[in-house]
Amino acid sequence: MKKIAFASLAAMGAIALPAAAQAQDSNQPEVTIGASVGLHDLAVDVEDADLDGFDVDESGEIFGGFAAVDFPLGTNLFAGVEGNAHFGSGPIDAEYGASARLGFRTDGGAKIYARGGYQWVDLDAGNLIGVPDFDESDFPNLDTTAGDYLVGVGVEVPVSSVVLRANVDTIAFDTLRGTVGVGFKF
Repeated sequence: MKKIAFASLAAMGAIALPAAAQAQDSNQPEVTIGASVGLHDLAVDVEDADLDGFDVDESGEIFGGFAAVDFPLGTNLFAGVEGNAHFGSGPIDAEYGASARLGFRTDGGAKIYARGGYQWVDLDAGNLIGVPDFDESDFPNLDTTAGDYLVGVGVEVPVSSVVLRANVDTIAFDTLRGTVGVGFKF
């Protein structure tokens, strides 16, 4: 009798093991790494600053990458973290930041999420005010890096083995930043 019980338990374990392994895989974190491009409008208010006579360039293209890790919270909800780094053109030398994500995954695998975090932007003062010969090193106390909280929304859509994504963010509700990208899941 003990042999039959042991054999039955062993058989049930052999049948249940693949199902348990598959269930464990669906609860594993999902890592996405990719490249992104976008436009960041700094929304410089020329009327508030004494910038008469300057050709203010308040938006610049950004080119860079991102890395995100999402953790399932049940069947369709997820929470995660994301980091980004971009080089810029025009008034933006670079920008980088980190955010938390909370969203919903559709049955087809698309993700819709909100995010919040902190973003730093390193400005090119000369390009910002339209003076290309401006040398920031002539002003040792000039700090051209600004940072504040970031809030935004985004969507990721799986297409074959890649993920297409789009995000719209604001930094302290003063700027507007839109990015699109492509990523690979690990």
